[in-house]
Amino acid sequence: MGVVLFRKNKTLSVKVPAGVDTGDRIRLSGEGEAGLHGGPPGDLFVQMNVKAHSIFERDGRDLFCEIPISFTDAALGGELEVPTLEGKIKLKIPSETQTGKLFRLRGKGVTPVRGGSKGDLLCRVVVETPIHLTKRQKEILNEFTEIQTSQGDRQSPKKTSWFDGVKKFVDTLKP
Repeated sequence: MGVVLFRKNKTLSVKVPAGVDTGDRIRLSGEGEAGLHGGPPGDLFVQMNVKAHSIFERDGRDLFCEIPISFTDAALGGELEVPTLEGKIKLKIPSETQTGKLFRLRGKGVTPVRGGSKGDLLCRVVVETPIHLTKRQKEILNEFTEIQTSQGDRQSPKKTSWFDGVKKFVDTLKP
C-alpha cells in the first residue's frame, strides 16, 4: 500500500508587519505540507520582496531621497515641504546650499521589525538649473555673471578648488 497525498489550494491572509524588508520571512504555523504518516502539517514561510519606491530608497532602517531645489532657494535659502512616511514636514534650506548637501531628519526612517530605534531620512538636495528662461531672466543672469566676474571666483568655492587642482596637476606634468 502506497502513500496517498491530497493537495489542495488554500488562500491565506498574511499580516505583514511594518518595517519588513526584502529577504525577511513570515512563518505561518501549521499551514505547510501535511506531516509524514498522518503527522501534523508543517509551517509555511512567506519570503518578502519589497517593491522599489518612487521617492525613497531604503538602507536598513534609514531612508534616502533626492530633493530638487531651485537656484534661488540654494543661493538665498528657503523652506521646503519634504515627504516622509508619516506625511510632509518642513525642511529649512540655509543660504548658499550646494548640490549634494545631505540633510538628516532623525527618526523619520523605518522602525525595524525586530525592534530597535527608528531610522533617519537622509535628504540630498540637487540644485536645478532653470530652463525656458525669458529674455529678462537671461539679462538678469548676465548682469549677475558680470558682477560675479568682477569680484573674482571667490563666490564659487568648488569651481575655484577644482581649477586649483587642475593647475597643480598640469604643473606636475611639466618637465
